[in-house]
Amino acid sequence: MRISKSQQDKNQRQLLAAAVELIVSQGYERTTMKQIARAAGLGDATIYKYFPSKEKLVLGYYELAVREALAQTLKTKGLADYGLQERLQRLVDAVLECLLPDREFVAITRGLARDNPLLLLGDALPGKAALKAQFEAWLAEAEAAGQIAACGFKGLLAGLMADYVFAIVVYWLQDESAEFSDTTQLTDLSLGLLVLMLESGLINKLGELGGFLLRNQLARLLQGGGALELLSLARRGLGAAREARP
Repeated sequence: MRISKSQQDKNQRQLLAAAVELIVSQGYERTTMKQIARAAGLGDATIYKYFPSKEKLVLGYYELAVREALAQTLKTKGLADYGLQERLQRLVDAVLECLLPDREFVAITRGLARDNPLLLLGDALPGKAALKAQFEAWLAEAEAAGQIAACGFKGLLAGLMADYVFAIVVYWLQDESAEFSDTTQLTDLSLGLLVLMLESGLINKLGELGGFLLRNQLARLLQGGGALELLSLARRGLGAAREARP
């Protein structure tokens, strides 16, 4: 018997909720697909109709979280009047808000990326394709409105910005500051720097070099103690340069 799309979504969410609870309570390795299916109130074989493996189930959790964060962001009142930086900030905040209730689960399962390096390539990261598409659309809108200089590689930049969101999540998991204030500051500084570079046209001059540095060094930079100071200095420098232009 075929079930409705709404019932399929409900079953999927039940499986994900059960997986989060079990993995947090007993660990990733000790949790089995059968346990997850039974905790969700579904048949042992039913789970495989939604997720062919435990790894795919975990990735499905992140895919859903990103989709929900995007939906929440696009429903934000007055979003059409937001500038580019405000839109980017709202989306990063929405991703962290969606993950916050399951922060322990996120901390446990982030190791999947380390154990599966292919996830870090292309659009294999869960939710990356959706993030990339939204970032590219926002960049195009900002360019058309004259808010940023013409950018000849919006697709590449949008992909790097999607990677940036996942790097922020890694930083957030390690953030022990009150109410994650360090993550808030890092996000504000880094997005402010990016938008200044886009407004000035400097991003076009960095080109492939900037892409290489962002993709290969961003995670290491975010884990370093001087990341906030470096970003603050760079942002102040670009801001001063913009104000000095005739």
